[in-house]
Amino acid sequence: MPEELLPIGRFARMCRLSVKQLRHYDDVGLLPPAHVDPVTGYRYYRRDQVRDALAVALLRTLDVPLAAITQTLRGDGSAQTAALRAERDRLEARLVRQRNTLQALERLLRDGLLRQEVGLTREPPRRLLVVQTVCAVDEIGTAVAGCMTQLSSVLPGLPWTPPMWGLFPVDVDGRLRIAVGVESAADPVGGMTVEHLSGGLAAVATHVGPYEHLTLTYQAIFAWIHERGLRPHGPVREAYLADPTTSDPAQLATRIVIPIEDEDEC
Repeated sequence: MPEELLPIGRFARMCRLSVKQLRHYDDVGLLPPAHVDPVTGYRYYRRDQVRDALAVALLRTLDVPLAAITQTLRGDGSAQTAALRAERDRLEARLVRQRNTLQALERLLRDGLLRQEVGLTREPPRRLLVVQTVCAVDEIGTAVAGCMTQLSSVLPGLPWTPPMWGLFPVDVDGRLRIAVGVESAADPVGGMTVEHLSGGLAAVATHVGPYEHLTLTYQAIFAWIHERGLRPHGPVREAYLADPTTSDPAQLATRIVIPIEDEDEC
């Protein structure tokens, strides 16, 4: 074995990684050793692999996915720059969401439960073209943003009526089916499906502020529904009245529509 190769333990110590981490990175093809002893199975690394190992360690402290790290390490200079820029944008967007969530918490602790003007209206039926996904509760924000991006990529040239709509279940338990769509009579394209929303009674309120504060307005609407002995049903609808890509988060307007079981039709 060439003398310049380092056993996994010494290499791990030098890179401030654990042996377990290095074995995992080898198993997923991210950081394979330079040599594996065919008899003992021991892994050995070259000194020039230290840079990549340190890069992996730094990127993992930022919660960068392993797939993105692989792309960063294996690409050429321009590909690495693009991958790092994409991760920087993702992290900055996450920091904005976390900051807005912290502001919502501070507002809740300071001012208590939100007093929100809620009204009862009759919604018309709608035919939406939607893109949909399934996600966990703590992934809703990211999932909605992804659906918006996918939808926006196929909307040019397609006749539709603003605003853009988000669809969610009444109860947020387990894996959630969510969708983002637009009202249109056109045929679905680009992974879209058709979603028919029934008309009828609905509790409605308009939320102004960052999307991370929507929970406060939802609580106010559901409290209003409960106090009047009404029964909500899904899907819950959000109408995005302002473009999130160009609007100040404090000025984002979202119309929340929660359908109500109509006793006259039961």
